[in-house]
Amino acid sequence: MGSLFEELEAREVAARVRVEELEAELAELSGKLELAREGLERLRIARETVAEVLAEMSPEKSVAGVDAGLASVDELMTSAYAGAERQVIGVLTVPNWQPGIGPEMLPRVYRDIVEVVSDAPGPVRAKQVVPRIGLPAETGKIEGTRAKLKRLVERGWLDEDTPGMFTPARRHRTISPNAR
Repeated sequence: MGSLFEELEAREVAARVRVEELEAELAELSGKLELAREGLERLRIARETVAEVLAEMSPEKSVAGVDAGLASVDELMTSAYAGAERQVIGVLTVPNWQPGIGPEMLPRVYRDIVEVVSDAPGPVRAKQVVPRIGLPAETGKIEGTRAKLKRLVERGWLDEDTPGMFTPARRHRTISPNAR
């Protein structure tokens, strides 16, 4: 029977070596995955930033540059997206609120933010919204969410009566007696 125990022990050693090899591979792949996720996040942020900058570029600024002889409107827009396969001109990722449109018209993260603020019993701060939309409560995520909240206020989706305190937008329509 001694040989059976020796065989089992040898198999156990081989299995332990294989487990250690796989753990090492897993650690290496986890590191690669984290780097890939960071790269993906940087690209997403870059895309959103470019879209926001282009959306905020007013025609007056572009035309002023043309009038001054600096560049044509096409050159200004093309230089903002130089080297890209496609040009995005006049993108408005967060549309202005209008009667008849709902949050489903917003990009996913903005929709989530509006939903969290709407579900809250009172005004909320950015740091309260962050964990509810699935982000870690880190300074960068809080500041990014605060910028999104401010954008939603600018576009009429939310209100900010007290600085840093966000509530669903009150859309009171005052009907003048002469309007009937």
